Amino acid sequence: QVNATLERLGLTERRKQLAGKLSGGWKQRLALAACIMHKPRLLLLDEPTAGVDPKARREFWDQIHMIAADGITVLVSTHYMDEAERCHRINYISQGRLLTGGTVAEVIKNAHLTTVLLEGPDAEVAAERLVRLQGVDQVAPFGAVFRVVGRDRFALKAAVGKATLGLNLSVRDDDTSLEDVFVQLMTTSQESRA
Repeated sequence: QVNATLERLGLTERRKQLAGKLSGGWKQRLALAACIMHKPRLLLLDEPTAGVDPKARREFWDQIHMIAADGITVLVSTHYMDEAERCHRINYISQGRLLTGGTVAEVIKNAHLTTVLLEGPDAEVAAERLVRLQGVDQVAPFGAVFRVVGRDRFALKAAVGKATLGLNLSVRDDDTSLEDVFVQLMTTSQESRA
């Protein structure tokens, strides 16, 4: 059983290496091997890839999907939205309260957010204007592009129209991302507690 588990998780070549000498990603993989060796029906993982490099994170998630394909239910907590997108179902919890849940597509759809992208020489000027306007809930830079998100489509479009008037930039609709939803839920949750 031990040899099969080590081989399955790609640890066979490191079997004689002390755990303390392994990198963060390999330590997490070793911990995962220890957790699945007895073939549990449920596996709970609390932010298993925190502090792990991107390549190791991707490989770790490949292992999680392999385990799930074997019929083990895997419950993972993560603050990385690219990891949440890999899950079959997700739930957002804040301060012990369930805010929403479902498939990634359901969570995004049920958030009822509108997302617009601003790109061009004057995008930063428009972004600075937008943060003060009604109907705009988020303005976030992504490289040379700014993502603008709001709950009210018409108010957001009016704000974008006002803020971009006379500026040199392109404005286009975009799909709302899981990260947009997460930021919105966390912001709304914090506002409701205040």
